[in-house]
Amino acid sequence: MVTLKIKRVYDAPSEADGYRVLVDRLWPRGISKDDLKVDIWLRDVAPSDELRKWFGHDPAKWQGFRSKYTQELNSNKEFEKLLDLVRERKGHAGILGTGHRAQPGGRAQRAHRKAAEGLIPEPER
Repeated sequence: MVTLKIKRVYDAPSEADGYRVLVDRLWPRGISKDDLKVDIWLRDVAPSDELRKWFGHDPAKWQGFRSKYTQELNSNKEFEKLLDLVRERKGHAGILGTGHRAQPGGRAQRAHRKAAEGLIPEPER
């Protein structure tokens, strides 16, 4: 079973996060590396600048964003690294991003970390 946690970097770290992976192009503002307690930073797993700017968190573009982001991830060596990390840890990992707080139908529901969540398969036993 995958116990992948998707959370904001600004939320407090916890033991339940598992192996903490930062997936964002830029280091989060106002947080030191010590305070973030991240195990690895995979910046290239985040959407390309071009895709991010095209999307602009426009709800009407969400399905197109997911499709284009999936295409980016399918040819992304860093995403393969993320998948390997999830497999090694039997699915116990936390994916961190700087996105907005989760609100029903809010921007966090259309964040790249939410789009990537469905692309990570169940680890083999």
